[in-house]
Amino acid sequence: MRKYNVNVNGTAYEVTVEEVTGAAAAAPAGAGTEVTAPMPGNVLAVNVTVGQHVEAGTAVVVLEAMKMENEIPAPISGTVTSVAVSKGASVAGGAVLCTIA
Repeated sequence: MRKYNVNVNGTAYEVTVEEVTGAAAAAPAGAGTEVTAPMPGNVLAVNVTVGQHVEAGTAVVVLEAMKMENEIPAPISGTVTSVAVSKGASVAGGAVLCTIA
C-alpha cells in the first residue's frame, strides 16, 4: 500500500493505493517451458490459446516496448498449457507470458 496526497480543484485528499502486480491476476502456471517477457511493456496481442499446438519460433505474444512492436517467439514446439496475460496488460521484464509443454 502506498499513500499519496492528491489535490483536486483546490481540495486536498489523502489516498491509499494498493499496488497490483500481474501475478495476482495471472492464470495458474501450466507444465512445461515458460515464455517470459524479455523487457517491460504492454501486451498488444496474444496469438495463442490453451491447448493450441505451436512450432518453435511462432510469435505467441506481441509486446510493445519503447514504441516498438516485439514479437515474442515460442522457444520450443509443443502445446500451450497456460496463458498468463491478456491484451492491454502491462508486464514487467521477466514476467511469464505463457507456458508450452
